[in-house]
Amino acid sequence: MKTDRVTLIQGDGIGPEITAATLEVIEAAGVKINWEKVEAGQDVIAEQGTPLPDSVIQSLKKNGTGLKGPLTTPVGSGFRSINVTLRQELTLFANLRPVKSLPGVSSLFRDIDLVIVRENTEDLYSGVEHMVGSDAAESIKIITRRASERIARFAFDYALKYGRKKVTAVHKANILKLSDGLFLDSVRLVAKEYPRIEFNDVIVDNAAMQLVINPHQFDLLVAPNLYGDILSDLCAGLIGGLGLAPGINIGEKVSLFEPVHGSAPDIAGKDLANPTAMILSAIFMLHHLGEGNAADRIEKALAEHYKEGKLLTADLGGNTGTRKMASALAERIAKMG
Repeated sequence: MKTDRVTLIQGDGIGPEITAATLEVIEAAGVKINWEKVEAGQDVIAEQGTPLPDSVIQSLKKNGTGLKGPLTTPVGSGFRSINVTLRQELTLFANLRPVKSLPGVSSLFRDIDLVIVRENTEDLYSGVEHMVGSDAAESIKIITRRASERIARFAFDYALKYGRKKVTAVHKANILKLSDGLFLDSVRLVAKEYPRIEFNDVIVDNAAMQLVINPHQFDLLVAPNLYGDILSDLCAGLIGGLGLAPGINIGEKVSLFEPVHGSAPDIAGKDLANPTAMILSAIFMLHHLGEGNAADRIEKALAEHYKEGKLLTADLGGNTGTRKMASALAERIAKMG
């Protein structure tokens, strides 16, 4: 069996706990990975002088694949989001966020299976903002044709490869006629190259309403950075919460797999966190590495676990800890042989 070399960033907050749980599950599936562990986040500032040491960037560039736990982003002040910096430094232009119901999980809807493709490098996340005097702040929304066409082509290629029948562009071009207008025009242009895929567009506020009324009308949504971020969290709510939402950041040379949720510092170290989103992200990573059999076994074990509904974490109404859930999954996988 080949051994893959993968960068591992455990994150902060609940990151170390859900990372340990995920590694236990991967090991139980028999996958041999040579983990290159690197540290990032607020806990390394005192020693390294930065929350994102250059060694993290270099490791990801060298290995091409990374698994990352959540990293804390200060609100309103402090250092810039490490997640955003990683995506821009490594040109991880596509943020793929699959949203799929798990059996046995109580949620607003059943049989949800949709994907959000989020442009990952520009929009308001470009970080171009400044104060105008002392009583006003200005943020600049950057939308380029190159990035818009690139994410659109990624979305349609993904739809073709994975049997998605419909692509919906999300925008606010009725108000933001130049920036979102450029995004929408770019997606429409690319859509003409894919006549087998149904295409439509929807204004973002209407998209939010339609998702909570009838999410089954959507298949794959492609959106600029901010809308994709917000709507993917909304969609996680449709299937039971952020604890069940995986994420994949894809670039030309590097792919970084991480849960959608944050670092939840309020429950850090308390053995309360749900590791499912991190495990699901790792499943996608294993497929990326060509370890499809192991990925399928972990996914099957996870589905069986939730179908039984006995060992649920607190976010889903249970009282099972992170470590106990991981051990139960590892034991189930081992029994599969």
